[in-house]
Amino acid sequence: MSTIKVLNMSGKEVGTAELNDAVFGIEPNEPVVHEVVKNHLANCRQGTQSALTRAEVSGGGRKPWRQKGTGHARQGSTRAPQWTHGGVVFAPKPRDYSYVLNKKVRRLALKSVLSAKAAEGKLVVIDAIKMDAIKTADFRKFLTAVGVDGKAVVVTPAVDQVIVKSARNIPGVVTTPAVQLNVYDILNARYLVVDQTALAKIEEVYA
Repeated sequence: MSTIKVLNMSGKEVGTAELNDAVFGIEPNEPVVHEVVKNHLANCRQGTQSALTRAEVSGGGRKPWRQKGTGHARQGSTRAPQWTHGGVVFAPKPRDYSYVLNKKVRRLALKSVLSAKAAEGKLVVIDAIKMDAIKTADFRKFLTAVGVDGKAVVVTPAVDQVIVKSARNIPGVVTTPAVQLNVYDILNARYLVVDQTALAKIEEVYA
């Protein structure tokens, strides 16, 4: 097992923690991570796009001109796709884009991105992430003190509304409880900031 420094919210080192190699020390599997990110983005799609086919556009019931003798190409309706205001060919319709991935695949992807963050030195462990009041400025100071200067995912043991509301106005900062870790969010962030209690929960669930 590898060890990592544990900091307090002021950025001072207060101890060390051991990282479970089964979660934070595996060889990242890029194809699996790619598959899980695709699945996440597909599941996020609303699928509400819609357009009208020629059968659904109003009008166009009368033949615009006689079949022969005009010098024009034959036409049967002014709502055919080649006409302005005509229907759409193969028009998109509301649909569900979501699909289910194997649980083992999702777990492997999550362990892959956690291991990658640990290997890059972008994993920051805090002894306890606590806020007495909802203060965005104080939360920003905390992130600066622990060396986080970009996009970050802040992981807490459970949902803490004070922390959630303190962080939500900081661009690029996402908060999440340990049991709801998201591969896409971790991959999209530069830093992973984890409460020490949350770290133990992650290892307990995914080891």
